[in-house]
Amino acid sequence: MQYIRIYTDSDGESHFEDLEIDFADVNFAPPAPLVRLTTFTPATQWAFFSLPPGWYGDWHPTPQRQIFFYLSGEAEAEVSDGTIRRFRAGDATIVEDTWGKGHRSRTVGDEPLLLAVVQMPDKQ
Repeated sequence: MQYIRIYTDSDGESHFEDLEIDFADVNFAPPAPLVRLTTFTPATQWAFFSLPPGWYGDWHPTPQRQIFFYLSGEAEAEVSDGTIRRFRAGDATIVEDTWGKGHRSRTVGDEPLLLAVVQMPDKQ
């Protein structure tokens, strides 16, 4: 499975990084059959997140290391190196640019953006 990471480099500039995560067969809920599962990542809390059509957030760092799961609608994000990406239902983005210039983001289209956001502890 692929997902995207937004991170800050040592100069305070933000970038996208394409990442891949592997699944393994796991006996997750016996006696149910094996399932495909990735390794677990610690989380601190989660919430649903909705933004209306036309919402725009100028340059800002993320307030907390978190992952967004896009449920419906469409969004666009720009990182400080000038790269722009679009995100739709089924996409996942880990956002770790907690300092520096950050990123800017906006909703795209006429429908609200609906996400699930999971906040994670700072990297050790």
